[in-house]
Amino acid sequence: MMAPPMPSHDAPFLSVVVPAFNEAAGIGACLDRLRSALPSLVSSWEILVADDGSSDDTRAAATAAADGDPRVRVLALPHRGKGSAVRAGLLAAAGQWRFMADADLSTPPEDVRHFLDIIESGARDEILIGSREAPGSVRIDEPHSRWVIGRAFNALVQLVALPGIADTQCGFKLLSARAVAAICPHLRTDGFAFDVELLFLARRAGFSIREVAVTWRCRQDSRVAFGRGASAFVEVLRIRGRAWRGGYAALPSSALHPPRA
Repeated sequence: MMAPPMPSHDAPFLSVVVPAFNEAAGIGACLDRLRSALPSLVSSWEILVADDGSSDDTRAAATAAADGDPRVRVLALPHRGKGSAVRAGLLAAAGQWRFMADADLSTPPEDVRHFLDIIESGARDEILIGSREAPGSVRIDEPHSRWVIGRAFNALVQLVALPGIADTQCGFKLLSARAVAAICPHLRTDGFAFDVELLFLARRAGFSIREVAVTWRCRQDSRVAFGRGASAFVEVLRIRGRAWRGGYAALPSSALHPPRA
């Protein structure tokens, strides 16, 4: 897959990519909240709903909620998994910065301000990830059992792939257009461990990663069931094995990606 061209000067400053699978009941409220919050946060923006082959009316509901706004696009994709939907959305986006946000908005869109403040401070980080473990973060309504499973998963991730990153799985992440172009064409994980692969390849390509504290509310009907959680453990091991076998040899080296001016 060829990398997309870099955004033009008239590209929106921020693209928000919302992966969605059978979210017909809530996607309208999600888009309403984003369209209400974004104008006070950035000068120009777009929203892409990456519909992962939903079997309900997600696409129709998203189109209706967009109400003809050309800044809101709905991508109709085959059902392959959240990772595939996010990858397609990030590559289709035009923004200078591209933000991933789960459709349930478990982290409020106003928290995007924390990410933008870091960019505006002149920091050279090109990948900022929401973290429920960073100092100052707030977790609301999370069952203790889910926290324990999450910590066990992160222990494996740190052991085999990403030492030093305390939370790879929060759905809020911000990437520069350059980071997307360099990394996303090489992603191969379609399941819930796609975040790990994205960050693993980002490090290999020389991009710095910063964790950003967020407020996160646990969705009580979350689809992160035990079976999917177990498969994510296996996917992490596959990512590490693929790297050992040279499966990411085509990834650009850090020498090709000097820090931003």
